[in-house]
Amino acid sequence: MRTVVIGGTGHIGTYLVPQLVQLGHDVTVLSRGERTAYQPDAAWDKVDRIQVDREAEDAAGTFGRRVAELEPDIVVDLICFTEDSARQLTEAIRGNVQHFLHCGTIWVHGPSVTVPTTEDAPRRPWGDYGIQKAAIEKYLLAEARRTGLPVTVIHPGHICGPGWTPINPAGNFDRAVYDTLAKGEELQLPNFGLETINPVHAEDVASLFTAAITSRATAIGENFHAVASDAITLRGYAEQLSAWYGHEANLTYHPWEEWAKDNPNAQTTHDHILHSPNCSMEKAARLLGYRPRYSAFEAALAGIKALT
Repeated sequence: MRTVVIGGTGHIGTYLVPQLVQLGHDVTVLSRGERTAYQPDAAWDKVDRIQVDREAEDAAGTFGRRVAELEPDIVVDLICFTEDSARQLTEAIRGNVQHFLHCGTIWVHGPSVTVPTTEDAPRRPWGDYGIQKAAIEKYLLAEARRTGLPVTVIHPGHICGPGWTPINPAGNFDRAVYDTLAKGEELQLPNFGLETINPVHAEDVASLFTAAITSRATAIGENFHAVASDAITLRGYAEQLSAWYGHEANLTYHPWEEWAKDNPNAQTTHDHILHSPNCSMEKAARLLGYRPRYSAFEAALAGIKALT
Protein backbone atom coordinates (compact mmCIF):
# COMPACT_ATOMS: atom_id res chain seq x y z
CA MET A 1 0.00 0.00 0.00
CA ARG A 2 1.10 3.54 -0.75
CA THR A 3 0.39 5.41 2.49
CA VAL A 4 0.61 9.13 3.22
CA VAL A 5 0.91 10.17 6.86
CA ILE A 6 0.19 13.84 7.49
CA GLY A 7 2.05 15.07 10.56
CA GLY A 8 4.02 11.86 10.75
CA THR A 9 6.99 13.04 12.84
CA GLY A 10 4.98 13.80 15.98
CA HIS A 11 3.93 11.71 18.97
CA ILE A 12 1.83 9.16 17.10
CA GLY A 13 3.83 9.14 13.88
CA THR A 14 7.01 8.30 15.80
CA TYR A 15 5.58 4.81 16.29
CA LEU A 16 3.06 4.57 13.45
CA VAL A 17 5.43 5.20 10.56
CA PRO A 18 7.87 2.40 11.50
CA GLN A 19 4.93 0.04 12.07
CA LEU A 20 3.65 0.74 8.58
CA VAL A 21 7.10 0.29 7.02
CA GLN A 22 7.44 -3.06 8.81
CA LEU A 23 4.10 -4.10 7.31
CA GLY A 24 5.45 -3.35 3.83
CA HIS A 25 3.77 0.01 3.19
CA ASP A 26 5.41 2.56 0.92
CA VAL A 27 5.22 5.54 3.28
CA THR A 28 5.41 9.27 2.57
CA VAL A 29 5.34 11.68 5.51
CA LEU A 30 4.17 15.27 5.18
CA SER A 31 5.34 17.52 8.00
CA ARG A 32 5.92 21.20 8.57
CA GLY A 33 9.54 21.09 9.67
CA GLU A 34 12.69 19.04 9.60
CA ARG A 35 12.23 17.66 13.11
CA THR A 36 13.05 13.99 13.50
CA ALA A 37 10.76 11.53 15.24
CA TYR A 38 10.94 11.28 19.02
CA GLN A 39 12.47 7.81 18.86
CA PRO A 40 15.10 6.63 16.32
CA ASP A 41 14.22 3.73 14.04
CA ALA A 42 15.97 2.39 10.95
CA ALA A 43 12.59 2.24 9.22
CA TRP A 44 12.76 6.00 8.67
CA ASP A 45 15.50 5.43 6.09
CA LYS A 46 12.80 3.94 3.85
CA VAL A 47 10.37 6.86 4.24
CA ASP A 48 9.93 9.75 1.82
CA ARG A 49 9.72 13.10 3.60
CA ILE A 50 8.01 16.19 2.21
CA GLN A 51 8.12 19.52 4.01
CA VAL A 52 4.85 21.42 3.83
CA ASP A 53 3.05 24.19 5.71
CA ARG A 54 -0.46 22.81 5.90
CA GLU A 55 -2.01 25.91 7.42
CA ALA A 56 -0.69 28.07 4.59
CA GLU A 57 -1.70 25.58 1.91
CA ASP A 58 -5.17 25.15 3.41
CA ALA A 59 -5.55 28.91 3.22
CA ALA A 60 -4.48 28.80 -0.41
CA GLY A 61 -6.72 25.81 -1.14
CA THR A 62 -3.81 23.68 -2.39
CA PHE A 63 -3.14 21.16 0.39
CA GLY A 64 -5.73 18.59 -0.60
CA ARG A 65 -4.48 18.57 -4.18
CA ARG A 66 -0.90 18.10 -2.96
CA VAL A 67 -1.96 14.95 -1.08
CA ALA A 68 -4.06 13.63 -3.96
CA GLU A 69 -1.18 14.03 -6.41
CA LEU A 70 0.82 11.52 -4.37
CA GLU A 71 -1.80 8.92 -5.43
CA PRO A 72 -2.05 7.26 -2.02
CA ASP A 73 -4.04 4.13 -1.23
CA ILE A 74 -4.26 5.18 2.41
CA VAL A 75 -4.18 8.63 4.02
CA VAL A 76 -3.61 9.08 7.75
CA ASP A 77 -4.31 12.62 8.94
CA LEU A 78 -2.83 13.30 12.37
CA ILE A 79 -2.96 17.12 12.34
CA CYS A 80 -6.38 18.27 11.14
CA PHE A 81 -7.98 20.79 13.50
CA THR A 82 -10.85 22.45 11.61
CA GLU A 83 -13.84 21.22 9.67
CA ASP A 84 -12.86 23.34 6.67
CA SER A 85 -9.44 21.67 6.57
CA ALA A 86 -11.10 18.24 6.75
CA ARG A 87 -13.51 19.15 3.95
CA GLN A 88 -10.73 20.34 1.65
CA LEU A 89 -8.77 17.12 2.07
CA THR A 90 -11.87 14.93 1.78
CA GLU A 91 -12.96 16.54 -1.48
CA ALA A 92 -9.49 16.15 -2.96
CA ILE A 93 -9.07 12.44 -2.18
CA ARG A 94 -12.69 11.31 -2.47
CA GLY A 95 -13.01 8.27 -4.70
CA ASN A 96 -9.26 7.80 -5.00
CA VAL A 97 -8.24 6.22 -1.68
CA GLN A 98 -9.06 2.90 -0.07
CA HIS A 99 -8.87 4.18 3.50
CA PHE A 100 -8.80 7.59 5.13
CA LEU A 101 -7.99 7.76 8.85
CA HIS A 102 -8.49 10.89 10.94
CA CYS A 103 -7.05 11.56 14.40
CA GLY A 104 -9.68 13.05 16.70
CA THR A 105 -9.70 13.36 20.50
CA ILE A 106 -11.71 12.09 23.47
CA TRP A 107 -12.43 15.77 24.14
CA VAL A 108 -15.33 15.43 21.70
CA HIS A 109 -17.25 13.97 24.64
CA GLY A 110 -17.02 16.89 27.04
CA PRO A 111 -17.50 16.14 30.75
CA SER A 112 -18.03 12.49 31.63
CA VAL A 113 -21.57 11.42 32.53
CA THR A 114 -21.73 7.63 32.53
CA VAL A 115 -18.38 5.86 32.69
CA PRO A 116 -16.67 4.24 31.01
CA THR A 117 -17.82 6.49 28.16
CA THR A 118 -18.50 4.66 24.91
CA GLU A 119 -17.99 5.99 21.39
CA ASP A 120 -21.73 6.42 20.82
CA ALA A 121 -22.26 8.66 23.86
CA PRO A 122 -23.91 12.02 23.05
CA ARG A 123 -21.42 14.69 22.07
CA ARG A 124 -21.09 17.63 24.46
CA PRO A 125 -17.72 19.11 23.42
CA TRP A 126 -16.27 21.96 25.38
CA GLY A 127 -13.59 24.41 24.30
CA ASP A 128 -12.60 25.29 20.76
CA TYR A 129 -10.40 22.21 20.33
CA GLY A 130 -13.12 19.76 21.35
CA ILE A 131 -15.83 21.61 19.41
CA GLN A 132 -13.78 21.66 16.19
CA LYS A 133 -12.85 17.99 16.53
CA ALA A 134 -16.48 17.02 17.15
CA ALA A 135 -17.52 18.95 14.03
CA ILE A 136 -14.87 17.14 11.97
CA GLU A 137 -16.00 13.75 13.26
CA LYS A 138 -19.66 14.57 12.53
CA TYR A 139 -18.80 15.63 8.99
CA LEU A 140 -16.57 12.65 8.20
CA LEU A 141 -18.92 9.99 9.55
CA ALA A 142 -21.85 11.64 7.76
CA GLU A 143 -19.85 11.42 4.53
CA ALA A 144 -19.18 7.76 5.25
CA ARG A 145 -22.91 7.09 5.52
CA ARG A 146 -23.95 9.39 2.66
CA THR A 147 -21.26 8.80 0.06
CA GLY A 148 -19.32 5.76 1.23
CA LEU A 149 -16.22 7.75 2.22
CA PRO A 150 -13.86 5.04 3.55
CA VAL A 151 -13.06 6.88 6.77
CA THR A 152 -12.15 5.81 10.28
CA VAL A 153 -11.93 8.28 13.19
CA ILE A 154 -9.66 7.49 16.14
CA HIS A 155 -9.91 9.48 19.38
CA PRO A 156 -6.79 9.44 21.59
CA GLY A 157 -6.71 10.39 25.24
CA HIS A 158 -3.81 12.16 26.96
CA ILE A 159 -0.91 10.99 24.77
CA CYS A 160 2.24 10.11 26.71
CA GLY A 161 5.65 8.71 25.90
CA PRO A 162 9.37 9.48 25.76
CA GLY A 163 10.27 12.84 24.34
CA TRP A 164 7.70 15.17 25.87
CA THR A 165 6.23 16.03 29.26
CA PRO A 166 3.22 13.87 30.16
CA ILE A 167 0.23 15.16 32.08
CA ASN A 168 1.08 15.11 35.80
CA PRO A 169 -0.91 14.14 38.92
CA ALA A 170 -2.11 17.73 39.28
CA GLY A 171 -3.70 17.62 35.83
CA ASN A 172 -1.21 19.93 34.12
CA PHE A 173 2.29 19.87 32.65
CA ASP A 174 4.35 21.54 35.38
CA ARG A 175 7.52 19.47 35.83
CA ALA A 176 7.89 20.77 39.39
CA VAL A 177 5.10 18.39 40.39
CA TYR A 178 7.38 15.45 39.64
CA ASP A 179 10.19 16.99 41.68
CA THR A 180 7.82 17.51 44.60
CA LEU A 181 6.73 13.89 44.61
CA ALA A 182 10.26 12.60 44.08
CA LYS A 183 11.42 14.48 47.18
CA GLY A 184 8.48 13.32 49.28
CA GLU A 185 7.33 16.89 49.78
CA GLU A 186 3.72 17.96 50.14
CA LEU A 187 1.72 18.05 46.92
CA GLN A 188 -1.54 19.96 46.97
CA LEU A 189 -4.34 18.53 44.84
CA PRO A 190 -7.66 20.15 43.98
CA ASN A 191 -10.85 18.93 45.66
CA PHE A 192 -10.31 15.33 46.84
CA GLY A 193 -8.04 14.34 43.95
CA LEU A 194 -10.70 11.98 42.61
CA GLU A 195 -11.10 13.44 39.12
CA THR A 196 -9.80 11.11 36.43
CA ILE A 197 -7.46 11.43 33.49
CA ASN A 198 -7.12 8.90 30.68
CA PRO A 199 -3.48 8.69 29.52
CA VAL A 200 -2.39 6.53 26.62
CA HIS A 201 1.05 5.66 25.32
CA ALA A 202 1.74 7.00 21.83
CA GLU A 203 2.75 3.50 20.78
CA ASP A 204 -0.72 2.23 21.70
CA VAL A 205 -2.37 4.99 19.67
CA ALA A 206 -0.19 4.11 16.70
CA SER A 207 -0.97 0.43 17.11
CA LEU A 208 -4.70 1.16 17.03
CA PHE A 209 -4.28 3.06 13.77
CA THR A 210 -2.39 0.05 12.42
CA ALA A 211 -5.10 -2.32 13.66
CA ALA A 212 -7.73 -0.23 11.86
CA ILE A 213 -5.69 -0.28 8.65
CA THR A 214 -5.20 -4.05 8.76
CA SER A 215 -8.93 -4.53 9.52
CA ARG A 216 -10.06 -1.94 7.00
CA ALA A 217 -13.39 -3.55 6.09
CA THR A 218 -14.44 -3.55 9.74
CA ALA A 219 -12.99 -0.15 10.63
CA ILE A 220 -14.46 1.94 7.80
CA GLY A 221 -17.31 4.15 8.91
CA GLU A 222 -16.46 3.69 12.59
CA ASN A 223 -14.94 5.71 15.39
CA PHE A 224 -12.73 4.29 18.13
CA HIS A 225 -11.26 5.48 21.39
CA ALA A 226 -7.49 5.19 21.82
CA VAL A 227 -6.81 5.24 25.56
CA ALA A 228 -5.38 2.93 28.17
CA SER A 229 -7.84 0.28 29.31
CA ASP A 230 -8.10 2.11 32.64
CA ALA A 231 -8.46 5.71 33.75
CA ILE A 232 -6.62 6.95 36.83
CA THR A 233 -7.52 9.49 39.52
CA LEU A 234 -5.17 12.35 40.31
CA ARG A 235 -4.77 10.91 43.79
CA GLY A 236 -4.11 7.40 42.56
CA TYR A 237 -1.59 8.69 40.03
CA ALA A 238 0.27 10.64 42.72
CA GLU A 239 0.29 7.66 45.06
CA GLN A 240 1.58 5.23 42.43
CA LEU A 241 4.25 7.67 41.28
CA SER A 242 5.40 8.31 44.84
CA ALA A 243 5.65 4.55 45.39
CA TRP A 244 7.79 4.35 42.26
CA TYR A 245 10.02 7.05 43.76
CA GLY A 246 10.31 4.88 46.88
CA HIS A 247 8.05 6.46 49.49
CA GLU A 248 4.45 7.25 50.38
CA ALA A 249 2.75 10.25 48.85
CA ASN A 250 2.45 13.38 50.99
CA LEU A 251 -0.83 14.76 49.68
CA THR A 252 -3.18 17.47 50.86
CA TYR A 253 -6.52 18.42 49.34
CA HIS A 254 -7.95 21.89 48.87
CA PRO A 255 -11.20 23.33 47.48
CA TRP A 256 -10.88 24.34 43.85
CA GLU A 257 -11.09 28.08 44.47
CA GLU A 258 -8.34 27.88 47.08
CA TRP A 259 -6.14 25.57 45.02
CA ALA A 260 -6.50 27.58 41.82
CA LYS A 261 -5.87 31.01 43.37
CA ASP A 262 -2.64 32.46 41.97
CA ASN A 263 -1.77 29.08 40.40
CA PRO A 264 -0.43 29.69 36.87
CA ASN A 265 -1.38 26.13 35.86
CA ALA A 266 -4.95 26.30 37.12
CA GLN A 267 -6.59 26.75 33.71
CA THR A 268 -4.80 23.73 32.26
CA THR A 269 -5.82 21.62 35.24
CA HIS A 270 -9.38 22.90 35.02
CA ASP A 271 -9.63 21.99 31.33
CA HIS A 272 -8.48 18.44 32.02
CA ILE A 273 -10.34 17.58 35.21
CA LEU A 274 -13.58 19.18 34.02
CA HIS A 275 -13.83 16.31 31.56
CA SER A 276 -12.63 13.64 34.02
CA PRO A 277 -12.47 11.24 31.06
CA ASN A 278 -12.84 7.52 31.51
CA CYS A 279 -13.36 6.05 28.05
CA SER A 280 -14.13 2.48 27.05
CA MET A 281 -11.86 0.39 24.85
CA GLU A 282 -14.44 -2.38 24.40
CA LYS A 283 -15.33 -1.41 20.82
CA ALA A 284 -11.73 -1.64 19.59
CA ALA A 285 -11.38 -5.03 21.28
CA ARG A 286 -14.64 -6.29 19.80
CA LEU A 287 -14.28 -5.03 16.22
CA LEU A 288 -10.50 -4.91 15.75
CA GLY A 289 -9.24 -7.40 18.30
CA TYR A 290 -7.12 -4.59 19.74
CA ARG A 291 -6.16 -4.08 23.40
CA PRO A 292 -3.72 -1.46 24.73
CA ARG A 293 -0.33 -2.64 25.90
CA TYR A 294 0.18 0.05 28.57
CA SER A 295 -1.96 0.88 31.58
CA ALA A 296 -2.71 4.54 32.30
CA PHE A 297 0.08 4.75 34.87
CA GLU A 298 2.54 2.84 32.69
CA ALA A 299 1.86 5.22 29.80
CA ALA A 300 2.53 8.27 31.95
CA LEU A 301 5.57 6.68 33.59
CA ALA A 302 7.19 6.05 30.20
CA GLY A 303 7.29 9.78 29.64
CA ILE A 304 8.36 10.58 33.20
CA LYS A 305 11.32 8.20 33.02
CA ALA A 306 12.56 9.99 29.92
CA LEU A 307 12.61 13.31 31.80
CA THR A 308 15.14 12.10 34.36
